Parts: sequence; structure tokens; C-alpha cells
Amino acid sequence: MTEAIPGVPLGAWLAELPDERIIRLLELRPDLTQPPPGSIAALAARAQSRQSVKAATDDLDFLRLAVLDALLLLHAEAAAVPLTKLFASIGERCSEDELVAAVDDLRARALVWGDTSVRVTSEAAAALPWYPGQVTLEATDLDATRVAELLEGIDLPQRELLERLVDGSPVGRTRDAEPGTPADRPVQRLLSSGLLRQVETDTVILPRLVGQVMRGESPGPTELTPPDPVATTTKVADVDAVAAGAAIDLLREVEVVLETLSSAPIPELRSGGVGVRDVKRLVKVTGIDDQRLGLILEVAAGAGLISVGTPEPDPLDGTGPYWAPTVSADRFIESPAANRWYLLASTWVDLTSRPGLIGERGPDGKPYAALSDSLFSTAAPLDRRLLLSVLADLAPGRGVDAELASRALVWRRPRWAARLQPKPVGALLTEAHALGVVGRGALASPIRKLLAGASESDIVVAMDKVLPKPIDHFLLQADLTVVVPGPLERELAEQLSALATVESAGAAMVYRISETTIRRALDTGRTASGVHAFFARYSKTPVPQGLTYLVDDVARRHGQLRVGMASSFVRCEDPALLAQAVAAPAVDALDGRVLAPTVAVFQAGIGDVLAALRTAGFVPAAEDSSGTIVDIRARGARVPVPVRRRSYRPMSTPTTQTLGAIVAVLRKVAAAPYGAGKLDPAEAMAQLQNAAQEQASVVIGYVDPAGVATQRVVAPINVRGGQLTAYDPASGRVREFAIHRVTSVVSADQG
Repeated sequence: MTEAIPGVPLGAWLAELPDERIIRLLELRPDLTQPPPGSIAALAARAQSRQSVKAATDDLDFLRLAVLDALLLLHAEAAAVPLTKLFASIGERCSEDELVAAVDDLRARALVWGDTSVRVTSEAAAALPWYPGQVTLEATDLDATRVAELLEGIDLPQRELLERLVDGSPVGRTRDAEPGTPADRPVQRLLSSGLLRQVETDTVILPRLVGQVMRGESPGPTELTPPDPVATTTKVADVDAVAAGAAIDLLREVEVVLETLSSAPIPELRSGGVGVRDVKRLVKVTGIDDQRLGLILEVAAGAGLISVGTPEPDPLDGTGPYWAPTVSADRFIESPAANRWYLLASTWVDLTSRPGLIGERGPDGKPYAALSDSLFSTAAPLDRRLLLSVLADLAPGRGVDAELASRALVWRRPRWAARLQPKPVGALLTEAHALGVVGRGALASPIRKLLAGASESDIVVAMDKVLPKPIDHFLLQADLTVVVPGPLERELAEQLSALATVESAGAAMVYRISETTIRRALDTGRTASGVHAFFARYSKTPVPQGLTYLVDDVARRHGQLRVGMASSFVRCEDPALLAQAVAAPAVDALDGRVLAPTVAVFQAGIGDVLAALRTAGFVPAAEDSSGTIVDIRARGARVPVPVRRRSYRPMSTPTTQTLGAIVAVLRKVAAAPYGAGKLDPAEAMAQLQNAAQEQASVVIGYVDPAGVATQRVVAPINVRGGQLTAYDPASGRVREFAIHRVTSVVSADQG
């Protein structure tokens, strides 16, 4: 390849690149392939369009954007600038190797082109998250604290002037900036204090740091080297242990939420999401705080465990649709813990919502509701992956906090700075800790494998290693509590949950046994001897005598009253007890009557009779036609098919084979006779924009709405919104031409 000469156009420079470098360009900027460009000139024009340049600079760090800033300041968009000038302007702020690597990366993206002398696309100015020169020229010795002190000392006219620059363009023109202006004028006072910077005789600019402080943003970045985000150092084993403990808590809480929604689905608001009252009810029933509950609901919905629809069985109260568990929830509950964690963690990484906003008020003054479309954000997955990539680049065990992590993230993606401030980053870290992705601010070992692209099975195996092994015992206490010093085996946990309720969760869970829980277990068909055997088998401590008495007492009274299905009937071997039950005030409203000394019938259903008798203090049991005790608890509601929520689909990168084919076509078009190809609209726009800048006339081929092709000599004025505004000498007036109807553009001198 011949060395690029100063001032060579991008198209000519691209034409001399080897195929591998053009393929690499298309890999880095996949938007250039949609649709495939028709020629090298079209590729060059598209690569310099504002929209494409903004997309290309989205994932550039502060150093690379600072290089663009310096090149624009050296007017490299108009003429080639020797690299020595670039190095002289900012080289003292970073090493030469880092600067060379940054230029090479920009060159690979075709944002900069040339070898020893380089040019930069003019649209880079619009892609910078600051005004050109605000990084290269502004001093870095002024810090945010000093700026805040200076702002406190200014008067109202000075503040109003600064606020206008903050709300609009940071550049302002005023005669008060000219030499000789009285020093007591607001502009002169701001210039002397450093809150304004003079650009030209009558032009001032608001320094970037001052604007950030006034907007309440975290200041920076200012250094061309990345900041160190490390806040803590912890052993890897401790990080994994903390993450595993968080994962266990998460899985338990997700099951509680699924069980709660199964028994009582939540109606969806007309505007989408769930109402504040329903959330408060869930908080009360589940014992999970509202912010964490919002995260669980969003992740569960993203994983397809809950969805909105008409559940089966239908509540039939006419307030649907409802949020309820899906049929996938049953399979999830039965899966091993590591598999369940993988589903939730991988869902969270690419979740297209921001749970941290739940409860806060939006621009319309209304609070963000859980599971509503107002939380949707295509940038949320990008922010999470960026945070995780920063953590993954640290040595294992190194942790961050919200402030330091925010600085590191903003340095990596200055164009995303508004959404990478300490508060939203802190919310992301809180979510990561809750999901067991992060422990003590450091990345857990299993998630490192996920970020490295490992298979699901490898990630699950890694998580299985850090999760504590399930235990097969518990500790019975004299106060009728059960202490579980770790995660129980699933079958054992289900049996214990049938006999006790969770009193406190954590690494060591505590269950409470009561008369109600024992009665509930007997309702499902368990016997007193079976309950005694269960506690004796799995408790590492002696069974308290009080528990034995409680089980025997409840079992003795349980089932003396038998409720059957006739609509319904109650039978009892003790006539006096049956008469007492029928006469109870709570049962009287059910219209019961005694048919025989040991049998009574009711007009109410079996569920209502059972509830009324229990309210009256009795301990009835349900039976089937054979007299066997049966469990008639309501089955959980399920939504048959999950409703697909809006998701973010990143632009797909074509395969190397596809890119190779595109480049082959470009080479073939370049080798064809002149004019053999169709003019690309992007190429036409670039040529017409150049003609407008140079105030040169061109000959355009144009097809009018009637389909008549003509050639016209015009003097372009500007190109905007797909329209060419140009002076037409033939008609003697300014006319507009649709760019997509332009078939050729040739200099009037050549024509």
C-alpha cells in the first residue's frame, strides 16, 4: 500500500487499504453494511455521515475522544495534520504508546485516516460530548470543590448568564468580552474567576467542569489515563461466599413471590404494570422490601416466570388481566439451585428495564410502576455489561464502590456520562449484589465465566461449586423454632415448609412451628405418628417435649368434625360437639341443620364450611366419599403462555464471510468502467456538501416525479433532511431537489 499523501480524501485512502482492513472496519462499524454500500466512495460518504460517526464514537473512551478533540482543534477536518503536531498538543498527558494505540484504533474505524499525517471527519465535532477544545485547551488544575466555592460567591446577573450557557450552547458572543470592558461587568468578573474562558475577542465558552458542577454531575474525566476504581480488596473465596449467600436468598424470595402470585394474582393497571396498593400488599405478605421486590418482579418477568394474562383458574372478578406465574415457573422451582441462579443472573444482565427507578417520579410527576413500560430502556443492558466489564478487568477479589465505579465507567464511555453518574451506578451495584453476581463490590467467579462467553453448563458447574452444599438436618429448639444452618435438600425443605412457617431468612433460616402449621400439615393427610417420626429423624437436637404435646393435642382434636361434599355435610362421632359446632355464631350464617345425631348438612360449599368452623375455634378436616382425609387447598393460578415483553436487540454483526463478499463487490465496482454503478445517496450527499462548502457549481443527473431524466447545472447551497437546496441558473431562482432522485454528480468544470 502506498503511503497516504496529506489531504487525501477518505474514499481514496480506503481504496488503497487491503481487504482485511476494510473487513475490520465493517466489523467495528456494522451500520456501514446496512444496506451494503455500492462503492468505495459510497462507503466513505456513509462513514462520514453524522449518524454513523455518532454510532462509531459511542463506545470510544476518553483518550480516543480527546484525540479527536485535539485533531479538530488543529483543523484536521480541512487538511492533513502531521502526527508530530498531535503528539505535541496532548502527548505530555499520556505515554506515546497509548497515544499511538488510540490513533491506530481511530484509524481502524475510519474516523481518522492517513499515516504520518492524518485527517479527521468533520462530523466528529457533533459526536463529541463536549464543545471542541474543551478537553485540549482547558486546564485540569481546577477541581469541583473550588468551582462550587466560586459559584457560591457569584451574584444573580452572573448566575443567570451561566445558566443560559448551561441550558443551551456553551459558547456565547458578547461585546463585554472585548478588551477594555469595565472589570465590574458580569462577563469580565466570570472570566477573571475562571468560570468562563475566552475563545476569541468577543466569544466566551463555559468550561466543561463548570457545566458539570452546575448540572449536578460527577466532574470529569480530565486525565487521559484511566482512573483506578478499586475500593476494596477481598479474598476470592469470601467474594464467592457472599455472592452465593445472596443467590440463596434471592432464590428463596423468588419462590415466595411465585407462591404468593400463584394464590393471589395481581391485576394489571390500565397503563401497564402493577399498582402501588398491590405492591404494598405483596411487601406485607412476602416480607420483602419494595425496592428489592421490584427487582425480583422485573427479573422474574424477564425470565418468563411471571407474565400478564388470564390465569387458570380465572379469578372471575372482571378486573383482569392479571400478573401470575407462568407454566415455566413449575419447572423453575424443580430445577437445581445453580440452574435457577443462572436463569435469573443471565436474564438480569440483558434486562431491558431499570428496576432502580421503581418508586421514583418521572418527568410527568408520576411514580414509575413495577412491570410497566415506563422502565423500558435499550441502554440498560449496555450499562450493566459495561459495569461488569470494568469489574472483570480488575484482579479477582478487587471491589469497587459507586463513586469510583462511576468515574471508571464515564472514562470508558464519555458519551454515556449522563446515565453513568454515581446514583444510577449505585443502583446497578445494588442489583448485582442482590443477584449474587457481585460480592463485596467484586465480581464473583461464576459471572466471570458468563462474561467470557462460557457455555451454560460450565457456568452452572462454577456456581454449583461456590454454593453451599444442601444439608439434611435442622435444629429443633425448646421455643418451637427450627434453626436451619444452611440450604436444605429440596425434598426436606418442602416437608419442613408444610409443618412450619419461615420466621426469619438469611444464611441460617428460622422456622416457627405452631398449632396452625401442625393443623395445616394434618389437613394434607399427614398423621401424628408421621410428624413425630419426621422431627425425630431430621433434627440434630432432641425433640422438645412441648412439640410432642402440641402435635398430639392437635391430632387428637383434628378430624373429629368431618366435612364432606354434598354442598356440604359435616359428620362427627360426638353428637354434643356436632351440636356445638352447628350452633356457633360463625357457622350460623351457613344455614346448617342436623340430620342425625352425628351428621349435619349445609348449603355452603365445603371450603366455606371449613373456614367458618376454623374461625369458630374448631379443627375440622375435609374427607372424600370414602372417608379419607383429603387436601382441598386451592391450586395455584398459572398463565398458560408468557406475553413477550419488549426487548433490546443489538445490531447484528455480519459474518466474516459476508463481509468478505461485500468487499469483493466493492473491488469489482471500483474496477468497472466509470459510471457503471448506481450513485449511492450517501455519496451524492457528500459530493454536494463539498460543492456547497467550496461554492462550486456541479452538473447533476436528476429524475423528476414524472420519471423524466435531465441534467442540470446548479450551485449547491446546503444539503439537509434529504433535500438539496441549490441555485438553478436556468430558472434564475433557488430550488430544492430530492437527493434520492439525483443519479449523478459531476463538477461543472468536468461537465
